[in-house]
Amino acid sequence: MNHALPADLAAPSWLEQGRALCVPPLKDAVARLASPMGRIASYHFGWTDQHGRLVGGHGGKAVRAALAVLSAEAAGAERTVGIPGGIAVELVHNFSLLHDDFMDRDTERRHRPAAWTVFGGTWAVLTGDALLALAPQVLCEQAPPSAAARAVKRLTAANCQMVDGQARDLAFEQRDHVDISECLQMEAEKTASLLGLSACIGAVLAAADDTVVGALERYGHHLGMAFQAVDDLLGIWGPAGTTGKTAWSDLRRRKKTLPVVAALAEGGGASRQLADQLAAPADRGTEPDSLLALRALLIEKAGGRAWTERQARWHHEAALNALDEAPIPQRTRRQLSEFSESLMGRVR
Repeated sequence: MNHALPADLAAPSWLEQGRALCVPPLKDAVARLASPMGRIASYHFGWTDQHGRLVGGHGGKAVRAALAVLSAEAAGAERTVGIPGGIAVELVHNFSLLHDDFMDRDTERRHRPAAWTVFGGTWAVLTGDALLALAPQVLCEQAPPSAAARAVKRLTAANCQMVDGQARDLAFEQRDHVDISECLQMEAEKTASLLGLSACIGAVLAAADDTVVGALERYGHHLGMAFQAVDDLLGIWGPAGTTGKTAWSDLRRRKKTLPVVAALAEGGGASRQLADQLAAPADRGTEPDSLLALRALLIEKAGGRAWTERQARWHHEAALNALDEAPIPQRTRRQLSEFSESLMGRVR
């Protein structure tokens, strides 16, 4: 399941500013890794080619880092207070991407070959491990001790949830039946946990009270759930140019994403036909596009697409409502709202 934000997501000024604050020290942190892991990580982030030569652009959107520094501002502090949190969440996020690409055998990331296809699976996994180990180290080195301890505790909890979610996601591929509640739990763990952390870790580093931190975490959680619902839709109906991955990527692997699980739960004719299709033995990844197109049509006929779109809208509204639960400055509230709106624009 791809959980990286796509390249076409609009970049408001606060996102650009957050990236400008966090990416240079993030590069410095990655440069500390032992060879060849620093070069592999730099390639994965999109900063260099496979030989370590600088390339144009700045890599990914660094949305999680930008949310981290914006959450410091939401707590009444300077954005710079959130920089160690922004670095940490980007390190953890990219650890998960390096591992996920290898486990899912996804061959593309950010519109070019995934790191494991270039450097091998062993080195990609080890580089991911190094990024994960570096994240709490950055917090402990760059934040005041008491704030760093609170942030590391939340970082560790979010990472445990992410690993649990990935385990569920992989297990679902081997099962014929997955409940909607199970799928939602998996997506909450795998995607929403880190976005919830990203949206509040700057406030944690700013020593904000629990009301502000909790409201921001709930905003990020619902934002993550909305994002994953949209990502599941794009994994079936989105063009490859939007997702940065091959067309029909989720259907090729028969992944139990929200549209599929919702369609199977419907129980009508299209649902039963879809279940028969998915139960038929096949060499995954070799099925023709015509069969994948039929599967997508069956999911839509069974209501899986509409159900998932409703889920995305519901979590979008819940994210906005969470911002009303704490005294967040109006300018920051508006920026967080604008980001949520831009996310939903991907399915309109």
